[in-house]
Amino acid sequence: MLIRAALPHEAPLIQELIHELAVFEKAPESAQASLAHIERAFFAAHPAVFCDLVEDDDGVVQGCAIWFLNYSTWTGTHGIYLEDLYIRPEARGKGLGKAFLGYLAALCLERGYHRLQWWVLDWNLDAVEFYKGLGATYMDEWTVMRVDGPALQALSALKQ
Repeated sequence: MLIRAALPHEAPLIQELIHELAVFEKAPESAQASLAHIERAFFAAHPAVFCDLVEDDDGVVQGCAIWFLNYSTWTGTHGIYLEDLYIRPEARGKGLGKAFLGYLAALCLERGYHRLQWWVLDWNLDAVEFYKGLGATYMDEWTVMRVDGPALQALSALKQ
């Protein structure tokens, strides 16, 4: 297997993998990123988000990791926030997901980052157990908060 950075001509493949993930997560209508969005985000002069691909032994791309930097005020260092990790169903169970997480963990250590974190859907028990088996801590004392749509519009009106 090979883990490598996605290349600009692979933007349609990234879009395809994002759509496959959205179908798996039972929300295909939520995957609205256009090809232009993907090209601007991942292949800008100074991107703020990154996409790595994993190829199997035959050179076929079987998944992606989409991530960006976060920051810990406690440690004073960046970390990696894994937005999406997706392995195609036919390639699961072959160590690709574990290799991706190992790759990102090594990147953290190499760059002096102190954490690698991500969300997992609570109904995806296979993934929860997989992650726990790799030493991940279930952060059940934290609750995710989000503002979008009309609530985002309303909140923006509160600016001074």
